[in-house]
Amino acid sequence: MIHPEERLAAALARLILDPAAPPARHIAVGAASPIPAAACWLVRKSGHPVRLSLLHKRSGNPFTEGTRELFDLTGQGRIDLFFLGGGQIDGQANINLVGTGEWPGTEARFPGSFGSAFMYMMTPRTILFREEHSPRVLVPRVDNISAPGLSAPGVFRRGTAQALVTGRAVFRFDPARGRFALESAHPGEDAASIRAATGFDYDEPAHLPATPDPAPEQLALLRGPVRDEMLETYPEFCARVFGAAEKKDAAA
Repeated sequence: MIHPEERLAAALARLILDPAAPPARHIAVGAASPIPAAACWLVRKSGHPVRLSLLHKRSGNPFTEGTRELFDLTGQGRIDLFFLGGGQIDGQANINLVGTGEWPGTEARFPGSFGSAFMYMMTPRTILFREEHSPRVLVPRVDNISAPGLSAPGVFRRGTAQALVTGRAVFRFDPARGRFALESAHPGEDAASIRAATGFDYDEPAHLPATPDPAPEQLALLRGPVRDEMLETYPEFCARVFGAAEKKDAAA
């Protein structure tokens, strides 16, 4: 049986390796992002020479001062790809991590935007990721823009969203048009179910492909070397998805 998380990791890995996109030589993953982390390790374990900086990694973490170093690297143009999510995401790839309702968004509070606006503006490629795919998350217009998907002419930014991956589908983003296009639907979904669950408008192909399952060799990597890399940092995720338990110190 293929777990949904494994399918999402494989979908993200395909986007990372997209030959039409700028190369992803150095990828950063923020805290509490096990599925993007699994995708990055899948790319690495597949033989692609990418550098991974995982902010949440417990041991062997390249950061000694956490996010400050991540922001410094990004400002210097040394991070090629990052992942962002949002409590709300709209059809122009704006994200809201502040809250719903009028500013300051006190109806429903989200975790906070932190450095999302800076990372979005300064990273050449951003993949938006949110497992929940519903009209309350994918909205016509976010209540508060904590990180803009597009910028006015003359405003410097290195990149925009490349894609949006959810628990139901994969969308591509066209920054020239400021619009998403539905690329594939995950098993159990179709064009009608995706449309019903999405609050913003988007383009749709005449024939909607299904999101591919991970190849057997990808599953072997996810359930073996990738799991082993992630076990210390994401033990609950590895136990739930891969059925792996964290190894205990033999002297304990």
